[in-house]
Amino acid sequence: MTEETPGFEEKPDVPSGATPEDAEPKAATPSSEEAAAPAGDANQITALTAQLDQVRTALSERTADLQRLQAEYQNYRRRVERDRVTVKEIAVAGLLSELLPVLDDVGRAREHGELVGGFKSVAESLETVVAKLGLQQFGKEGEPFDPTIHEALMHSYAPDVTETTCVAILQPGYRIGERTIRPARVAVAEPQPGAAPAAAKEEKADDEESGGGEEV
Repeated sequence: MTEETPGFEEKPDVPSGATPEDAEPKAATPSSEEAAAPAGDANQITALTAQLDQVRTALSERTADLQRLQAEYQNYRRRVERDRVTVKEIAVAGLLSELLPVLDDVGRAREHGELVGGFKSVAESLETVVAKLGLQQFGKEGEPFDPTIHEALMHSYAPDVTETTCVAILQPGYRIGERTIRPARVAVAEPQPGAAPAAAKEEKADDEESGGGEEV
């Protein structure tokens, strides 16, 4: 039986001619692939960043295109709605224009006291219907003459007016909203040429009365 000598440790066999350093294990040196790994990761990150920038740019362009399309669609809807309202107004105005002579007959019958019985009921129903369609009558005696809504059929001079005034309504005017279907046909009167306005005459008369009262 072999006895181990205390204090001695077994050492690995060292080939003859080898140095003691050869017997020690050597640290592993990094391979070329491992050295290239960090550089490869950096290149991949750069490529991904570039792709992300491209995606963001494309997204911004598509968003701008979508916003432009939405704006164009909203403008299209507004144009269609405006055209629809215009077409409706034109159609209603055309229909009511055909009914104006009938409404004139109803007005003349009312003035002469002939709007009685069943004719009165029918006439009032017709006036109610056209009012619901937006037809409005205008034109009153004594209002200033406005060539945009009045049509002067008769002309005269009057000493009691200070401006061109509608003194008689020969045919009432009709409008729908801001659209005039028919101007009011009127007789107008203008101030007398060379005549002082009534207000000026009254002021002059007042001055004369005041002056006369101060004399002793």
